[in-house]
Amino acid sequence: MSNLYTARATATGGRTGTVKSSDGRLDLPLSSPRELGGDGGPGTNPEQLFAAGYAACFQSALGVVARREKVELPEDSTVTARVGLQRTGLAFALDVELEGHFPGLSHEQAHALMHAAHQVCPYSVAIRDNVAVRLKVAD
Repeated sequence: MSNLYTARATATGGRTGTVKSSDGRLDLPLSSPRELGGDGGPGTNPEQLFAAGYAACFQSALGVVARREKVELPEDSTVTARVGLQRTGLAFALDVELEGHFPGLSHEQAHALMHAAHQVCPYSVAIRDNVAVRLKVAD
């Protein structure tokens, strides 16, 4: 395998600090949600960042599999990622739901695209057999 691209980001201060990318395009304050005992401040958090990245990556993977299958993906299709943080004994784990919205496609066709995208999306591949991921097609 050859590396096509490498992103680099640095966190300072953990969940209540900052995160910055090496190119300066990402520079965000972090806040801990009230649900985790934090102050619920104005910053984002690692779960939101993961959800945003996963949703965008999965949407792109849907485009790849749609082109392969010669299916026209609706321009107004969306992917929403829900990323939960769970306690598992002394450790923590992620729980993910990906919900696709595909106006104009049948439920069966949309479901097939979601499953095919789950096989090629780098986020899905990275967490396979380690994080529970539920695929859902919006009604």
